[in-house]
Amino acid sequence: MTRIGVLALQGDFAEHISVFQRLGIEAREVRHPQDLADLDGLVIPGGESTTVARLISEFGLLAPLQERVQQGFPLWGTCAGMIVLAQRASELTWPTLGALAISVQRNAFGRQVDSFETDLAVPALGQQPFHAVFIRAPIVEEVSDGVEVLARLDNGKAVAVRQANALATAFHPELTEDHRFHRYFVDIIQAHKDVRA
Repeated sequence: MTRIGVLALQGDFAEHISVFQRLGIEAREVRHPQDLADLDGLVIPGGESTTVARLISEFGLLAPLQERVQQGFPLWGTCAGMIVLAQRASELTWPTLGALAISVQRNAFGRQVDSFETDLAVPALGQQPFHAVFIRAPIVEEVSDGVEVLARLDNGKAVAVRQANALATAFHPELTEDHRFHRYFVDIIQAHKDVRA
C-alpha cells in the first residue's frame, strides 16, 4: 500500500488528496512532524511561498524534511511547492528544502490577473500535451547538472523538472482532470520503494 502525504499548512492540499483518492491511492494531510511517519512520499502544494516556507519552520517540519531530502525521499512541489524544493529562490527569506539544484523566480508572471493556461509537451507523460494551469507561478531560471527538464514554455523557460526522486511543476496539475502527473509521482514512489526493498 502506497501512502502519500500532502502538506496541509496552506494552499490547495485538498485538491491533491482528492486526485490521489480517485486514483485509489491513500493520501492524508500533513501538518506536524509525526504526520510524516509511514509515508512513502510527500506533496508540497501551491499556496503563498513565503507563508508555506515560514509555516514549515514554525511547525517543526524543516529539519525532518531536510533529513528526508538527504535520504532521497520522494517529494513533489507544485507552484509554491517548487519554490520550497529549490536550492535558490528569489526574494525568499525563509529556508528552502534544497531538494532540487535549481534557481527559481517567484511570481514570474506577475499578479493573479496574469494567470494563464497553456498546453505543454511533456514527453515523460506520453504524446498527448498536458493542459497546464499557471496561477502566480514561479519559473525556473537556472538548472544545474543532474536536473531533468520535463517541460518548457514556448520561450524555453523550464516549468517542470525532476532530480532523482524530487519532482516540481510551476503549474497546478491538481486543478485539471488530467491525472498523469499524479500517476508519474506514484511511479517515482514505487520505483523508490522497489530499490529499498
